[in-house]
Amino acid sequence: MPVTEVDEAVRPARPAPAVSVVVIVYNDAGRLPRAVRSVLDQSLRDLEVLVVDDCSTDATQTVARGLAAGDSRVRYLRLDRNSGGCSAPRNAGVAAARGAYLMFLDSDDELPRHACKSLLLTAERQQVDFATGAVTRVLEESNHRRLWYPDLFETARLINGVREEPRYFHDHLATNKLYRAGFIAENALCFPEGIHFEDQLFTAKAFTLARSFAVVPWPVYTWRLAADREHLSISSSRHKLQNVRDRIAVSRMIDAFLRDSGNADLRRAKDEKFLRHDLRLYLGDLPFRGREWTRWFAGIVTPYLGELTPVAVHALPRGQRVCLHLLTQGRVEEAIESARALGSERIAPRHVVREAGRMYWGPSKPGADSLDELDITDWRMDEQPFESAPVRHEVAEVMAAGRVLRLSLRTYDPARLLTGPEPVTAALWLSAGAAPLKVPFRYTADPVEPDVHTAHVEVDPRRVPLSAKGFKGRRHPVVVLDRLGTRRTDPVLADPGLPALVTHLSHGPLAGHDLRVVCEGRRAGRLEFTWVRTGALAHAERLTPRVQPLRRKARKVHRKLTGNGAKRLAYRELSRLPVDRGLIVFEALEGRGYTDSPRYIYEEIVRRGLPLTPVWSHTGDTSSFPKGVRLVRRGSWKYVSTLARAAYWVDTHGFPSSYGKRPETRYLQTWHGQALKHMGFDVPALRFATPERHQQHRDMVARWDALVSPSAEFESTVVRANEFTGRLLTCGLPRNDVLVRWNEPAQRARAATARTRLMVPPGRRVLLYAPTFRDGPGEAGRSVRVDLAELVERLGAAWTVVVRPHYYERFTVPPELGHAVRDGRSFCDINDLLLASDALVTDYSSVMFDYANLGRPILLFTDDHEEYGGSLRGMYYHLPDIAPGPLLTTTGELAEALQDLDGVQGEWAARYARFQQRFNPYATGQATKAVVDAFFEGDAR
Repeated sequence: MPVTEVDEAVRPARPAPAVSVVVIVYNDAGRLPRAVRSVLDQSLRDLEVLVVDDCSTDATQTVARGLAAGDSRVRYLRLDRNSGGCSAPRNAGVAAARGAYLMFLDSDDELPRHACKSLLLTAERQQVDFATGAVTRVLEESNHRRLWYPDLFETARLINGVREEPRYFHDHLATNKLYRAGFIAENALCFPEGIHFEDQLFTAKAFTLARSFAVVPWPVYTWRLAADREHLSISSSRHKLQNVRDRIAVSRMIDAFLRDSGNADLRRAKDEKFLRHDLRLYLGDLPFRGREWTRWFAGIVTPYLGELTPVAVHALPRGQRVCLHLLTQGRVEEAIESARALGSERIAPRHVVREAGRMYWGPSKPGADSLDELDITDWRMDEQPFESAPVRHEVAEVMAAGRVLRLSLRTYDPARLLTGPEPVTAALWLSAGAAPLKVPFRYTADPVEPDVHTAHVEVDPRRVPLSAKGFKGRRHPVVVLDRLGTRRTDPVLADPGLPALVTHLSHGPLAGHDLRVVCEGRRAGRLEFTWVRTGALAHAERLTPRVQPLRRKARKVHRKLTGNGAKRLAYRELSRLPVDRGLIVFEALEGRGYTDSPRYIYEEIVRRGLPLTPVWSHTGDTSSFPKGVRLVRRGSWKYVSTLARAAYWVDTHGFPSSYGKRPETRYLQTWHGQALKHMGFDVPALRFATPERHQQHRDMVARWDALVSPSAEFESTVVRANEFTGRLLTCGLPRNDVLVRWNEPAQRARAATARTRLMVPPGRRVLLYAPTFRDGPGEAGRSVRVDLAELVERLGAAWTVVVRPHYYERFTVPPELGHAVRDGRSFCDINDLLLASDALVTDYSSVMFDYANLGRPILLFTDDHEEYGGSLRGMYYHLPDIAPGPLLTTTGELAEALQDLDGVQGEWAARYARFQQRFNPYATGQATKAVVDAFFEGDAR
């Protein structure tokens, strides 16, 4: 296509730059300067910008000329006629580029400041054909940012050809890569003209032909996603059927290239990418496209599905295979229903059929040609635990009845969560930026449809808590189900055709909100409530830009008046008041709940009826506390006043350092267990800190009036490392009393209750897997190192695995393992899990010291022992020297040990006994009584 370089004749000749960045633009005069500026502001100065205009009809030409006039590194090229796509302008840019390396940028996007330099240094150092990096996607409506395919860019890598890592076919953008210009010329790489999704063919060829490429883990491209349809990119315009046709056409072109170039062995990897990315995008949109559009879509897609490698299709998640099968069979309504659950494994099908030990998707048993594709037995729905089994809540109708909204709710429960032997409570929660409104309701079983329950929920939106300035935004109600203290939260789905309901909420004569209730147009199609301020609230909102400086000053003043400094001052003044001789503040795990030694001390005080007034600190979740317990939120003004007036403090970690303890207050520090890892001044980060930091730590410890000790080892490590010289209560940890007395009826009942709550099938043993956290940046979520899928497969139906990571960690049970793996984090007190388990697997967690009081097997999974032991923090003991059980480094070894647990236990019995004697010598089951006798009884009387 003819192209003209504008004003080039008047420019002086420049040396060839290191990098040429091709910026393509069409009718985007408003955003072009931002894109070009992101290139000109690069830390790499040796570059050129080629603005290639696809014959724009707006002010783009004027803007581009101005950019070129303002910086000699900018060149402006203009196509003689519009090409209708990205290929022609990009090809023109490649032909005109003079740099040794090339990058591409769209006019609505940006490059992070160090993108060019970091990619160039990587490409030159590694001598690769191209380097690729992470992409940040920005939703312009909300400015929400997230990484695109982050798992591809976790670490810096050199990959010698795509066969080494075929999953990189998913990295199909042309724009997040720096290409060696010679590589493009040698292979005659160009973008196909006359068709969209040109990136995909270009990058498929680049990955296939490259001898090597480098991966960098930092963002090198900012991809902006417009909120309005007018500015949607080609790739985001999935509502257009031509978009579907183009994507399939490009996929066929890639198939032909792989075949003709002798790379047909890569076809499976490419097909998996098409199925899991390209096609998956359209399937997720089906609930919002309508029946007619879906029929047209099926007609376009079905022929190509028959051309894909069968092994790629069969490797898909079962839910997507069900959806594709229904689509190709013309069962449009059911395909749309199944599409709503894609990516949301906890959204159940409306109906299932159980027959001869199998389970099938749909209201009736499928015919012979659909048996395999609609067989969902491997979901093991009947074995899933309460918190993760699939369920489906749908609103059939929303009606206004005066000031109340009536929601007709249908809950599809094929896993039969609502009909188990234990009662389940239900409530609808709706929030608007503050605490939620909670509306309890009761279900009625549908008299016709099995496993379907209905309810009529009345919501008064005026009762939804709002701040003084009101609320503007969208929120989605959820259904909260509770069974034996285990709570689950699920979305409420709505039909995309649900008529919008608009009502006005008055908050007095001058202010209010308009409320709109509708089905959202994304995700699974949740019921959506949208608040818009009216009256005085709306007026205040309109004034916001003009009064913004005043609001900033007001916020600054507010922070000063309500921040930590003000609270410290208030604490000092309140400490002048007389102490409340009966007031005790309990805090466990920095306010995380009703647990650890403070719980058992509290219960003993209550049991004895001592004339004391206990108050518990919490950080927001109060579900673990018994009814009637007085609570105060950690960090609140009430918390400050309670600490200032209390006669006793009891906790496991440390009350905030900003609150010095008054002399009349007595502080019992129970600590949180025997230490394996370095503590206090033994931790390098504290040992080598400033003198001010040292003094701050000493001041915190000096507040303790007494410290509970479980052993002499604790005294030589934790006590010494914290330089504590006060009173030691050498009686063992109160939290371990129930473990020492595990065989008593109360503890046996507690274990049985925990197993019931975990939904452990009769006859199964329980394996508790409790790893500790890993120090260091980027380590969050990496403590679960056992391959759970392999362990479940090797153990069969003999064990249920309960995973209880450290509370600093992230963890989710994979849906496909829900039948055999449980998430133990809903138990605030880990003692429930210790009592319920038959064996423990841990690594470097202090839970091993507590568990030894049960006398049950302890296995140590330490595949990173050398790395962990040599970490900066360090450990007090060489684990192989003290271990009460075998140190295992593979999941296979762990499975073998569990299959011969009696033999392992016998082999390690002597070392286990030495471990128990060394670390729990004070554990008699009477620690709680001893602590209360020593610290409270005399004072209370």
